Order: sequence, then structure tokens, then C-alpha cells
Amino acid sequence: MRERILGALYGMALGDAMGMPSELWSRRKIREFFGGRITDFLDSPSENPAAIGLKRGEFTDDTAQALVIIDSLIENNYVPDRKVIAKNLIAWALKTDAFDKNILGQSSKAALRAIQDNMDPEIYTVKAVTNGAAMRIAPIGCLFPSAEKEKLAEYVFHISEVTHKTDVAIAGAAMIAAAVSSAIEDKSWEDIINNVFSIYPIAMKFGHETYSASLAARLELALSLADKYRGNEPGFTQSIYDLIGTTTMTSEAVPAAIAMAYFNREPKECSISCANLGGDTDTIGAMAVAICGAKYGVKNFDSYLIKTLNESNKIDFLPYAESLLQHRRKNH
Repeated sequence: MRERILGALYGMALGDAMGMPSELWSRRKIREFFGGRITDFLDSPSENPAAIGLKRGEFTDDTAQALVIIDSLIENNYVPDRKVIAKNLIAWALKTDAFDKNILGQSSKAALRAIQDNMDPEIYTVKAVTNGAAMRIAPIGCLFPSAEKEKLAEYVFHISEVTHKTDVAIAGAAMIAAAVSSAIEDKSWEDIINNVFSIYPIAMKFGHETYSASLAARLELALSLADKYRGNEPGFTQSIYDLIGTTTMTSEAVPAAIAMAYFNREPKECSISCANLGGDTDTIGAMAVAICGAKYGVKNFDSYLIKTLNESNKIDFLPYAESLLQHRRKNH
């Protein structure tokens, strides 16, 4: 279990860092700028305003916010507290100049700014349909057995509501968490997908109603594309880009990420595939490769990838994994 939790954390960082240089660029622009295909960690191009100043192997706000969430839970004995999470997210944003450097997503920025100004952030959180809740949720899947879907969905809501409070944002985050929860138990890919579908209607009830496209219907289509294009990665990723979408909207990014994990399965291959997908490459990569990493286990990662992520981010994921594992064992 420890190896799989570490796999989820390193997978999240790997997909995030590999997709960082191409973040929010089209497939065409990625091909033209990088001379075909990204195949390794790269510095962020000065031409890409979404990822300015990051060096090869560095992860972005997706993984950084996920770690802030874990720190906030550790601080409060794993009881999600909106004020603690908000305080720590704001402290991280100020430390990294995230408000001014185009690092924060629109929904998170608006909600955290409101909290800073002693305003009620709900005017923003009940309209937040972007993927900010889902991008940072993967570690939460490590805390619950896959059978405890009601508890997981409610916990995801309390983690996410500081910035995202809509049905689609909560459900999307819960689907990613459910995939990780199932993967660290080494469930089959069929069971992982079934658990993702089954948490969807449960989690939808926690959020403010929107008229977003159905995540379940989008995912069903995305998985059918994965089966249709099995063995044809370019055909599959083009179909995801064209038919599912790869923007920052939860209704696109979450089905795309789960399908990318289902199609690629191996963490490094998935990270490279996501980096070249086009669109929100770092976020889709963080979500997808967290699932692959949880299923794969950290021992099966290429040691070069682990070494680069550790050195580039000056991070040690082991204490985080130990804390998540201890809480899981204590409560289950």
C-alpha cells in the first residue's frame, strides 16, 4: 500500500511536470515548437505564459496545491476545515506570487481573493466549473477504501468547497479520487472504471446544480475511443482532443484524464502522451498519471524519473505517503 500511495504521488508530479512546458497550447503548436514530440522533462519555454520560469522536472500548482491540501489535513488531524485549507492555500499563493503570475486558475483565484478580502467566496464557488478541485485531489483517494464511496464523496466535497462548490467540480474530483482509491488496491482496470462511474451520482448531490455536460456520458464516449484506438496512440489522443476536449473545464479534463490513464496504463508513457495531447496538459497529466502510478507502484517507476522529480522540486514524498497511510490504517 505504501508503494502504491507513493506511486500516486509521484505519478501526479510526473504527469504535471512532463506536461508543464506545453500547458494550454494546441496540438499543432506543441508539434511545431518542440519539433514533433515531447519525450522528456523540459524547461518551460519563455513563449508560454502559462508556465513561465519553471525548470525541467518542476511540477506546477496542481501538485503544489495537492501538497497544501495534505498539509492542511495533517494540521487538523485529517478533519477537512475550510478555513485551514483557505489559510494555507492563500499562504502558498502569496509565497509563490501565484495571484500575479498567472499560476492560479480563475475560480481558485477569485475565491481566495474574496476570502482575503473578508468576503463570502460562495458567489464564485457555486459557479466554479473548472478543474481546480479535481487537479489536486488524487492523494485523497489514498485515504479511503474504494467501497466507501459515500464517505469519500463527502470528504472530497469538504476539501474542495473552499474554491469549488458545483456538482460538476465535486463529481469530477470524486471520480479522480475514486480511481486512485481503486488503483492503490490493485483493482482491475474494469473495476477501477466501474468504481469511477458508481461514485459519480453520489458526488453530484453534494454540489450546486449546473448545466454542465454529463461527466459519465463524456467518460463513456472517451473509453469507447480508447477501445477503438487501442494500439494507435496518435489516433486516440487526436480523438480525445477533438471529441472530449482538453480545456480547463472539469467536464472535459476529467473524462479525458481517466481515459488517458485507461489507454496508456504505464506512468511514463501516460505522462508523455498527456504532454503531447494539447490543452491543459499538466493538469490532465497530473490526474491521469496519478491513477497509473497508484496502480503501478513506485518501485516500478524508472529511477531517473524519481531522481529528477526529487531534485528539481527539492521534495520528499515519503513523509506524505506515510501520513496518508497511517491515517488510512487508523480509520479503516
